[in-house]
Amino acid sequence: MDASKKAALVAVLTRYKQLQARHLLHVQKLHEEDRKRRRAAILALLQSRRMSSLRTGTEWEAMLSMDDHTFTRHFRIAKYQYEYLLAKLQEGGLKSEHSQGVPPIPAPKKLLMFLWFMANRSGLRVLSDKFDVSQSSVHRVTHQVLTVMLGLGSDFIAWPNGSQKRASAVAFRRICGLDRVIGVIDGCHIKLQRPSERGGDFMNHRSYYSVLLQGIVNEQGRFIDVFAGLPGMVQDARMLTESHFYPESQEKMGEYFLLGDSAYAERAFPFIITPTQDDGTLSEADLRRNTKISQGMSIVEQAFGRMKCRWKRLRDLQTTRLDRVVMIILAACCLHNLSLGTFDVCQHYPHDCPRQDDDNV
Repeated sequence: MDASKKAALVAVLTRYKQLQARHLLHVQKLHEEDRKRRRAAILALLQSRRMSSLRTGTEWEAMLSMDDHTFTRHFRIAKYQYEYLLAKLQEGGLKSEHSQGVPPIPAPKKLLMFLWFMANRSGLRVLSDKFDVSQSSVHRVTHQVLTVMLGLGSDFIAWPNGSQKRASAVAFRRICGLDRVIGVIDGCHIKLQRPSERGGDFMNHRSYYSVLLQGIVNEQGRFIDVFAGLPGMVQDARMLTESHFYPESQEKMGEYFLLGDSAYAERAFPFIITPTQDDGTLSEADLRRNTKISQGMSIVEQAFGRMKCRWKRLRDLQTTRLDRVVMIILAACCLHNLSLGTFDVCQHYPHDCPRQDDDNV
């Protein structure tokens, strides 16, 4: 091939490569514009009052662009609370990671997946479709977030210091008229499938399988101590003696008291104020005292009810592994504290989330 033909061929090839590169850039630009249009359309649908649920296949980045009300409705916490929780979890070690050639799942997406898991009763397949990841990735991510969150437990659930105790005592005096009260203690049943080991122990007095949660809340309904994992057949008083709180109770309580129901009366715990059994001969003073205790007890009952109403995973754990059950319960308690104060009316119970007539209490 002579030099002139060779030069012409090189020119043609160069021109072809230039046109090919220009075409690829044009195609990429069209794809990006189409992606932006789809994201804008998704956001418009999400923010529409006509749309009551998050559509499967929604790009996770679009979820972060929701307005505050829509975001809270889907993920059960406000956006500023999400950002705070994300920062905490990243400090605790939550990060993006590669796995066998699969694109990494960014930490913000992991947290969205976890919040959706906790806020809904749907299975892993639904979550897999919604976030466009495998079911094994859903399981792995939820376990990662659970592990990191519980490693930061004291950042979300902490025993009050001296000034906080004094403030709580003032608040309880105003709420129920009793002195030196800083909290309310009670037990709660979390329904689960029959565990493979010691399954019969988890059958409670209401004839369903459950694991127990012991919660101590302050006047705001904030958990200040939690303990979970005992079988449903165990009584509240025994659960207290089995908990990590009991050996430390004298040091933690000092001169203060907790309110508790009649389940704690038999053991005569010195730091728990319980109602006097009504045998028909109670004095007016005893009746008034019982009423005051009942007023205080409603705080912990409402806390359990709101937590189950907001974090619906507690109503359908979908696992018989007790270690994972306990992790989910404790994480729900952390999320309950984080979400306190969020304006979010329960769709099922707009006036309040009930605990009575609930077979999962």
